[in-house]
Amino acid sequence: MSNYIAPIEEMKFVLNEVVGLEDLCKTTQSDSSTVDIIDTILDAAGKLAKEEIEPINKSGDLEGIKINAAGEVVTANGFKEAYQHYVEGGWGSIQFSPKYGGQGMPFVVATSIQEMWHSANMSWGLCPLLTQGAVEAISHNASEELKQRYLPKLISGEWSGTMNLTEGDAGTDVGALKTRATPEKDHYLIRGQKIYITWGEHDMTENIVHLVLARLPDAPKGVKGISLFLVPKFLVNDDGSLGERNDLKALSLEDKIGIHACPTCVMSYGEKSGAIGYLVGEENKGIQCMFTMMNNARLTVGLQGVSIAERAYQQALSFCKERVQGVAPGHTEVGPIIRHPDVQRMLGTMKSITEASRALTYSACAEVDMVAGNLPSNKLEFHNRRLGLLTPIVKGWCTEIAQEVASLSLQCHGGMGYIEETGIAQIFRDARILPIYEGTNGIQSMDLVGRKIIGDSGLGIKELISEMKECADQALPSASLSTAQLDLFKQSIEDLDSALTLVLNNSDNKHHSGMIAFDVLMMAGTISAAWQMLKSHEKAKIAFKNKTISSEFFEEKAKTITHFINFILPRYMGHFASIAAASC
Repeated sequence: MSNYIAPIEEMKFVLNEVVGLEDLCKTTQSDSSTVDIIDTILDAAGKLAKEEIEPINKSGDLEGIKINAAGEVVTANGFKEAYQHYVEGGWGSIQFSPKYGGQGMPFVVATSIQEMWHSANMSWGLCPLLTQGAVEAISHNASEELKQRYLPKLISGEWSGTMNLTEGDAGTDVGALKTRATPEKDHYLIRGQKIYITWGEHDMTENIVHLVLARLPDAPKGVKGISLFLVPKFLVNDDGSLGERNDLKALSLEDKIGIHACPTCVMSYGEKSGAIGYLVGEENKGIQCMFTMMNNARLTVGLQGVSIAERAYQQALSFCKERVQGVAPGHTEVGPIIRHPDVQRMLGTMKSITEASRALTYSACAEVDMVAGNLPSNKLEFHNRRLGLLTPIVKGWCTEIAQEVASLSLQCHGGMGYIEETGIAQIFRDARILPIYEGTNGIQSMDLVGRKIIGDSGLGIKELISEMKECADQALPSASLSTAQLDLFKQSIEDLDSALTLVLNNSDNKHHSGMIAFDVLMMAGTISAAWQMLKSHEKAKIAFKNKTISSEFFEEKAKTITHFINFILPRYMGHFASIAAASC
């Protein structure tokens, strides 16, 4: 397996040029010093990813995790030590409020850093990911007392967080959950079981803060009767010290296809006297509170798709440069397989959709910062719509393309790709969870069509289409982007507008909406990614003119964008044809 090297130059380009980090900081009144130190931040994170987190990736996959009769989980060798270095570096606090110990940097900056964790070691990176989501849920919904007691240690990374939704009979249908919460003095007693709890028990932090969905006595049926509770592994004393162990434990660990070093737990609450929990938000409003965490997690799962794609591409590129096989067209002797056109096609596809997914994800994450900024109400409404629209697209499209990139990388390895020795098999296995957790991509597509398009009569996507059209109209043909390629992009926007009309005209037919939803998501994702690539092209031309990027970087960027327009963008036509056929 080749060593992972963080694509810092590419990350900086997307942050500074495509996202416009400097303007973002000004608009949201974020710390402007972030722009000045972004190089230092990314370099330091890349060093931690390369030297501490990646070296334990393969060994963690082979070793896995262990659980004893008491429900105590022991992580793979090196995981705890790497996590301690992460805590010491203050990496968990990047985007959070200084009021509770955070550094107050933009979320999109934290996004770029997290990309490195997941590329280096997705099993390990899931622990900070879940903690970040817990911080968001508590920050937006909990009482000030709970914030003061729990946020500082969660933000520092000294404690970790989890999300507890799923039960045996309540997966996607979360309203069917049976976990109970009984009021008792200033707290509640939680009783029930949860499954598929990522990092539900482990030895990397001294406390684990579980966010648990449960039903109060006499609560309404379905999702309207669900409340959210903070249930710590260890109770916390008034002085912040840890008290007695709460009545909860891990019963078992799931044996999974991938992410072997990540403990996925069956959790039991209240086997004895009841696990002590504290209400987060209002009674029977738990699903709304949990969605704060889930929406954040959906973006970061999309980011995991970017991370896995980047790692798989690097692995394939390294192998194709070294593997000698056959005589390629235009050559007279045996050489590395990167000379072969079909291999170049696969590498070009991997690189172009990885870079497109990064630009799309970072742009969506920048909307989190815009929503959190002190904006006028009309602008806030716009950015809320944009964030809501892009979240299922990022989660769905970026995790689908991650499967493709991982598969292509394995294909580039030939027979060796099917053997664990090269490491690509692990990447392939790890990637498969991405379209499933935090809401399957089927759920994401129905969310996009039902809530984000039909739910607001298409306003959000019409705004996006308008912005895409403006971008296309301002772009001029060049040596690296022909008139025909621009025309293709313009046509794709017109076709997306036509697909929108078909969706809205059939909005009363829920069966129709469900049948076409996935094609709508993939069509919107492909065209949105092309839009980001076109933006990247225009920003790269300016940056090259201003000498903020090298000629080599510009040429490579132009080549990658051309590949995307030629080979990836036309895929939208198949999805559009399916939508049109189903709408007759």
